[in-house]
Amino acid sequence: MKRMHLSRALAAMLGVFVATGVGAQTTPPTPAPAKAATAGAKAPKPAARKPAASEFKLILEPRAMDLLKAVSTTLAAAKSMSFTATVGYEYPSKLGPPLVYTSRYDVTMQRPDKLRIISPGDGPVSEFYYDGKTMTAYAPVENLAAVADAPPTIDGALMAAYRNASIFYPFTDLVAADPYAALTDGAILAFYIGQSTLVGGVKTDMVAWANNDVFLQMWIGADDKLPRRIRAMYAADPLALHHELVLSNWQLNPAVPPDTFASDKVKSAGRMAFAAPAPPPKGVKPLTAGKSTPAPAKAPAKPN
Repeated sequence: MKRMHLSRALAAMLGVFVATGVGAQTTPPTPAPAKAATAGAKAPKPAARKPAASEFKLILEPRAMDLLKAVSTTLAAAKSMSFTATVGYEYPSKLGPPLVYTSRYDVTMQRPDKLRIISPGDGPVSEFYYDGKTMTAYAPVENLAAVADAPPTIDGALMAAYRNASIFYPFTDLVAADPYAALTDGAILAFYIGQSTLVGGVKTDMVAWANNDVFLQMWIGADDKLPRRIRAMYAADPLALHHELVLSNWQLNPAVPPDTFASDKVKSAGRMAFAAPAPPPKGVKPLTAGKSTPAPAKAPAKPN
């Protein structure tokens, strides 16, 4: 089964907040026209071509790979765990400099077949439940729920949610059965950077690695080997925007009540299909913040 990797999930998640941003646009500003060359002036040299990731020499530094392995072993060994994931995405504004949008996920899981993800905002408030047999996507503001049969593992359920309803989470690799295989798939570059004492309130080791799609930097707890922060940049992004995942409130092997992975509110909620939202009709524009100025009322017609 092809996993949906963290790098691809982060890229996909970028589109979630486009409609919520005031002043955001789907295309970057048009650059100012170049000035005409003066007589006798030398023609400008073409910009240096940025090498593709595939052109870098394959370097997988053992120390970096060992740290990624240690993170993966720690996560895979936990029978249950919970954490908070705060995600930040840059998106271009009309002025040029990017804006930042943020979302939060409170995650609880129990291997091999239990998962709950609560997202209180920013963006649409949502809840996701998986109990080993069914998966439920619940929108509490609208009081609507989508329920579907699910595969018997967390990996399979997340893949089915993504494939069938475009539901995706940027921390997917961290809750996979084999995080190491997911994190290092296609790796062409990995190296150790150094230590930091300013991330997550603990001493961390910094590593970087890349595949042909994305360059990632991770801060790993030096003692507990838990991921604290991940930053990503994508090779295909001409604006070189940043995406960041901050991980906090880690609990490994907590006691999890059986009713954690279901919600009584879903029983009385309206139903919707477990499917990706349909695209808007042609010509429909996203809502903007606030209401537009109402048109003046027409004068009453004069009696005949």
